[in-house]
Amino acid sequence: MLGIGALTALALPPVHFLPILLFTFPMLGQVINRATTWKEAAWAGGLFGFGLYTASLYWLVNAVMIRAEEFWWFVPFPSLGCALILAPMTAAPAALSLLARPGPRRMVFFAGAWTLFDMGRVFLFSGFPWNPLGSALAIPGRVGDVLIQPAAWIGVDGLTLLLVLGALFCGEALQDAWRARQGKQCVLLPTPTSRWRVLALAALIVGGGLSASLFRLHAVHPSGENGPIAVIVQGNVPETEKVGHQNPRDIFLRYLRLTASGVLQAQKLKQTTPALASSPIVFLWPETSFPGYDLLQDSPRARQLIMAWGAGAEAGIIGALRLDTDNRYRNSVLALAPDGGIEAVYDKARLVPFGEYQPPFIPLQIVPQGGMAAGPGPQTWHLPNVPGVGPLICYEVIFSGAVVDEKDRPRWLANVTNDGWFGNSAGPRQHLSSVRLRAVEEGLPVARAANTGISIAYDGYGHELKRINWGKADILIVALPPALKKTFFAQFGRILPLILCLICMLSALITYQKDTKSTLKR
Repeated sequence: MLGIGALTALALPPVHFLPILLFTFPMLGQVINRATTWKEAAWAGGLFGFGLYTASLYWLVNAVMIRAEEFWWFVPFPSLGCALILAPMTAAPAALSLLARPGPRRMVFFAGAWTLFDMGRVFLFSGFPWNPLGSALAIPGRVGDVLIQPAAWIGVDGLTLLLVLGALFCGEALQDAWRARQGKQCVLLPTPTSRWRVLALAALIVGGGLSASLFRLHAVHPSGENGPIAVIVQGNVPETEKVGHQNPRDIFLRYLRLTASGVLQAQKLKQTTPALASSPIVFLWPETSFPGYDLLQDSPRARQLIMAWGAGAEAGIIGALRLDTDNRYRNSVLALAPDGGIEAVYDKARLVPFGEYQPPFIPLQIVPQGGMAAGPGPQTWHLPNVPGVGPLICYEVIFSGAVVDEKDRPRWLANVTNDGWFGNSAGPRQHLSSVRLRAVEEGLPVARAANTGISIAYDGYGHELKRINWGKADILIVALPPALKKTFFAQFGRILPLILCLICMLSALITYQKDTKSTLKR
């Protein structure tokens, strides 16, 4: 099961090899179906999950390697430790599946339980809902645009549920058909009729999903005011330079020059495009943009200098660390006015476990000074002459249904991040898929500034507008479109996928109880 789980990681970004699910999930399902004790099922699910998360989170080691001389002893722990923590979230649904009768009912129960526990990862420490299986559908390009549109109704969790159900039943139908040809015993679907029914139902669901996707892409249109012209600055500063506070002046000047060039290009775009004549210009710098992070908080002159180089912009959105009144660091983003004044401050609310936040039960001092202080949660900034914007810092964007202020919906989202810790690996691509899915779920355009990449802009359909690839110092000028109408998911959040999970689980149990009663009567 360990290897089968590891193979499943191939379905996740950036590989997106979805056919592997037709092999791995039926293999897991067969073991769960044969299990006679909850411990046997739990071990199968736990080993599957451990393999899945170890393989898909391998890139966490890169963050430790940046400070290997200090934390060399910690190198084996990030991916293995996270996988060990997450494995119970796959062991539990496997064990609970024994409440349902072996066969299709147990598989339906397992799919609902898997998704339910996957949704529950938001409650682990400060939350770690990384790599939900539904993100496998966020394939780059037009194919992914179509596949992820149902997230506007059911969110990424609903996509996860459909993928698990489809992988279990379609994969088993195909494998049982092959077994039947070989004269071997079928495992889950013994008759050709049952296999054809499963495939027909899957085709019906896929067809319905594609129809809904095409309807949304062609019949749901943006409305209201345009978003700003976003000037996204990617400084491409190696994390070793930032951690070692090397060349802070040169890095600061690099950001200033890129900003000046970007704002100048944005002004020319306004002059040559009548439809954008009234659009404000906003430039974005990534999370913790440069060494000397206290500079923005303590030096009005530095802030004035930034806005002077960005003259013509209505606002600058700058990622920076700051000290609060209790002398605790906060990972923040500041909104600067044209005169360099601080218009608004947003403090990151969801802190990265073991990176920015140290769980109290860990006896060793891993996070410097015990970690940062967390902010209160999603906000909407109403900056002068700028459409309402929801700031998000890095990791916060992975929390489905928790990225906007529900009482004050923004017109666009600004995500500043620094994936430089994780190198040119799968990590930044997995992070990027979350940004894209949030755009679809909320129906909002997103501008994302990443230190080393990938900086990008999406519209409310999750369609890529422009990008700067990994490892390049550059600027991105993109006119953000208006927001889409508030989606079903934006209105009700994770309630619908939760209900779908409970329906799967309860229907399997209720059917089982009816069968038991009829058996007793006979």
